[in-house]
Amino acid sequence: MSRSPAETAAAVFAQAMLGLRTSYSPQSIAIACSGGLDSMALLHLAHAWTQEQGIPLHVFHVHHGLSPNADAWLAHCEAASAAVEAIFDHRRVEVVKGKDGIEQAARKLRYRALGTMCTAHGVPLLLSAHHLDDQAETVLLQLLRGSGPAGLSGMEPASRMPELLGSPDLVLARPLLSVSRAALEHYAAAEGLAWVEDESNSDPRYSRNALRHKVMPAIAASFPGYQGRLARGAAHVESAQRILDEVAGQDLAACMDGDTVDLERLQRFSRDRIDNLLRHLFAIRGLAMPSTAWLGEMVSQLFSARDDAQLKVTHPACHIRRHRGKLHITPRLPDLAGMRDPDDVGVLDTPGQSFRWNGEASIAFPAYGGVLHFDAADMGFDSTWLRSQELIINFRKGGERLKPAANRPTRSLKQHYQALGVPSWERERAPIVSTDRSLLFAAGIGMDCQFLGTGQGNRIALRWEPQAE
Repeated sequence: MSRSPAETAAAVFAQAMLGLRTSYSPQSIAIACSGGLDSMALLHLAHAWTQEQGIPLHVFHVHHGLSPNADAWLAHCEAASAAVEAIFDHRRVEVVKGKDGIEQAARKLRYRALGTMCTAHGVPLLLSAHHLDDQAETVLLQLLRGSGPAGLSGMEPASRMPELLGSPDLVLARPLLSVSRAALEHYAAAEGLAWVEDESNSDPRYSRNALRHKVMPAIAASFPGYQGRLARGAAHVESAQRILDEVAGQDLAACMDGDTVDLERLQRFSRDRIDNLLRHLFAIRGLAMPSTAWLGEMVSQLFSARDDAQLKVTHPACHIRRHRGKLHITPRLPDLAGMRDPDDVGVLDTPGQSFRWNGEASIAFPAYGGVLHFDAADMGFDSTWLRSQELIINFRKGGERLKPAANRPTRSLKQHYQALGVPSWERERAPIVSTDRSLLFAAGIGMDCQFLGTGQGNRIALRWEPQAE
């Protein structure tokens, strides 16, 4: 005997939860509840399952405040939770339209609020009511946006999304992902469920609604059951993406040199494999995925710029740099108060910050981005002499010279940094310490030997520690 749509929805949910229980062994679960038909069906199914398993059920609602009915939706979700003795919580968020639109802004706030509630209640597994029609919409939207295989894979049945939920320990699962909206409607009717309607779901200004109400009915008229076929296609793309990730991981391992990527090894690959590797690198570093155009420009600059060029390609979260044949990903750091614009001649004459050492173990210099340590040492400056000096911390102006040891030549700081392999972006944040006449110390290089001596108990070595941004 064939199952009814309502029975099919319940059976699919039960099978999905069996897999989740095996994989994650949750001691409690939560559902994201908007109050609509999908989430109310999920609440009813989850309640029956948690009763059977003997574990707590949490119901989390996010109040966006975008609708005049938002308070009524909150009240509906709270009452429905109380009816099944679930643990209810909610968060209010204020949605401000960003560059990606109000839909995306609300989505980010919603997931972060859900993650916050999961963490607050110690719930490791969050269920959402995404279904088969949602999956079809997602695949179509990604296709229309020109997404690659990762986007065309659609939504996963279960995944960790730390960038959205705010925690790497939370799992978001979609146990109804293979259930159609029509089957959920049958289930809700059979169980006599009550739900609310979000009036924004009929607003065609939102791209997902335009698809849902205009495009998808037209597709359904000529291709009945297209949702399942799109989902199968997405599963094939997801399989291909897993292979791409596996290849990218192997290629990246072959090119890595410490924390950098060896560009000579990278250039041996085809352009497609280079792009695949770099996208994988961005993904494992937790960086926003670059557009195809941005990635192409970056690769072009990496391989075509002059060897002595100070290459820096800016990403919203980092800088991509090249130094001695290596690709470096460096954080985007704010300018320090003590930094100077080398094109501003007047600013280059800034005297720096004067200070006296009075025996402290260390002195913080926020304007220079770190802490200067004064360590007791066998080789260093005489402590009495150092106390008597008016010291100056500054960034280098150019032309400074330092002799690190009696048997080593006096060289410019630039030559020292080049010999030590210190990249330009680290040099520009490395301060120097001097008296009014002599350079004593340069961060990243060391102390000048002119005033150094040996002796127990009264020698001080300078050491610079950059502070984490």
